[in-house]
Amino acid sequence: MDKRKIEFYVGLFVIIGVLCAGYLFIVLGEINLFGQKRYPLHAYFASVSGLKANARIEMSGVEIGIVSDISIDKERLMAKVSLRINNDIELTDDSIASIRTSGIIGQKFINISSGGSDTFLKPGDEIEQTESSLDIEALIREYIFSTDSN
Repeated sequence: MDKRKIEFYVGLFVIIGVLCAGYLFIVLGEINLFGQKRYPLHAYFASVSGLKANARIEMSGVEIGIVSDISIDKERLMAKVSLRINNDIELTDDSIASIRTSGIIGQKFINISSGGSDTFLKPGDEIEQTESSLDIEALIREYIFSTDSN
């Protein structure tokens, strides 16, 4: 092979490698280049202990979105969780958002239970009914240090 063919194939290989790496960055990083695939909702919880940003949101065991942000609402003094729900999922206004744990000591996620209403939530709306996570450490602490001497 002459030198020009070798340089051509090396250049082609480098270009294909860069394209593959770019594709992986976009897919694994969930970068949205061509429009928005998710719409925003938010919910308020008394406690979000252990829940983190980018946690999954499930309905019937199927992932339907992610947690985009967790902050404190200074007026309500509750945790405000910003959700990003897939556009193809329509949630009713009586849906329930619960914080659950995968397994015994697994990661926290939000489970959405669908309601029976005919009214659907619009982007930016609030899920009114929420259930906070169960704080296992507090329960164990209460059990161990209880002063009940029966």
